[in-house]
Amino acid sequence: MKTKKSELQENKPQIYSIESPKKISTEGLNYRQQKHLETLIARYTERTKTSKKLMQAYRPVLADPRGLEGFYPLIKEMVYPVIGKHALGSRVWDIDGNEYIDIVMGFGVNLFGHNPPFIKEALEQRLEQGIHFGPQSDIAGEVAELVSELTGMERVTFSNTGTEAVMTAIRLARAATGRYKIVRFSDSYHGHSDSTLVKADGSRSVPGYPGVPPNVALDVLVLDYVNPRSLEIIKAHEQELAAVIVEPVQSSRPDLQPQEFLQELRQLTRESGIVLIFDEIITGFRVHLGGAQAWFGVEADIATYGKIVGGGMPIGIIAGKATYMDKIDGGMWNYGDLSYPQPEAEMTFFSGTFCKHPLAMAAARTVLKRLKSEGPDLQEQLNQRTSQFVKTLNTYFEADEVPIRLANFGSIFNSVRFGNSASSVSSDALEKMQLISLLLYHHLLDKGVYLRSSLHALSTAHTDEDLDFIIQAIKDSVRELRDGGFLPSPSDKLAKT
Repeated sequence: MKTKKSELQENKPQIYSIESPKKISTEGLNYRQQKHLETLIARYTERTKTSKKLMQAYRPVLADPRGLEGFYPLIKEMVYPVIGKHALGSRVWDIDGNEYIDIVMGFGVNLFGHNPPFIKEALEQRLEQGIHFGPQSDIAGEVAELVSELTGMERVTFSNTGTEAVMTAIRLARAATGRYKIVRFSDSYHGHSDSTLVKADGSRSVPGYPGVPPNVALDVLVLDYVNPRSLEIIKAHEQELAAVIVEPVQSSRPDLQPQEFLQELRQLTRESGIVLIFDEIITGFRVHLGGAQAWFGVEADIATYGKIVGGGMPIGIIAGKATYMDKIDGGMWNYGDLSYPQPEAEMTFFSGTFCKHPLAMAAARTVLKRLKSEGPDLQEQLNQRTSQFVKTLNTYFEADEVPIRLANFGSIFNSVRFGNSASSVSSDALEKMQLISLLLYHHLLDKGVYLRSSLHALSTAHTDEDLDFIIQAIKDSVRELRDGGFLPSPSDKLAKT
């Protein structure tokens, strides 16, 4: 892969000088491992030196959790995000001019790759018309019709983010049922509103993070996903529950695809008058035109969408049955007759200055039209390519005795195991596996594969050559980790027998 150097613009911010320490703390490592770690840190920090300098320069004013991701004392000098400069197709370039094949794809946003011409053209045309927020959007109705057509949902409204969409879906469920408790499942992610940042502590729910009020947790039951006992608990609380919100396939567990559980959950919630909310921010329009609902044959009452639909612009979508969506605007009524909306007392509040943003609507319309014209073949082919990619890597991991396994749901994939299960290994072994995982991550970045610690996805822009490059980069990284004494080789195991 070719790389190129780029110079900072003349009007660059003040950058504080950062020198790599003469000696890093390597307690617990042997000499071979120490040398490997020191070499990797020196090579990686030189390659991405401007990203590191800018993160340090702005840390006093920019509060950014990405700057802390993957923090581990031994690799502290490499703990900073790569700062992007531009992107095209399957590739991104950082501020130092390094080129990467991107398998994050905007956390699943870029189904068509970066900066696809048809989305760029739609945005340019809308910019020429100006950006207005007072008058109603001239294309919001058309976008809503397209969402309804592709998903089968009766009514649609728009927000700015997935978090806002989930907040609204929960509020609509509470308004429609007159109940306030909700169920969410452990290890699911539904954005960062207070009511979704609650975790289980034994048999009770507690705030998942500082700053979340304890009273919020009183209205949230956090249950185990795909556990029959969870269905029993929902049944026991049916008179209190407004909604069950589910990430049908958790972004952290793409191998967990519980069709039977979801179908049983649908039957239970329908019989109990509980609103079933599908969080399809990630799965929507990616695995199937109708999302995970169509994939599993389960019809939710309300669903939230985002990411792909916005074509790179911020967007959230709440779609659902009219019974619930009517709580936003009073429901259907006509001019020229005696019809009228629901009384205001029966409605809840929903608003936002940037909802139906002109650029987001323009991007969404062109994306939805493209999805409609391409039909199901687009998702089917991309899903198949991703499955083959994952299978090829897993075959290599197994043959070469590398303790990693990947799993995919459609074109979403992730590592689901590094070593044995957490319950069967010691804390020291888990810490060692965490270090190896972080080292592998930095080796791949150093070789030109852009990834993160969580969600990964392929796009229609990825070529066979891109996937071959990634596979080879993984093999080379594993070899280097073995040479550095962090991973045993099959020959090492044979020598001990």
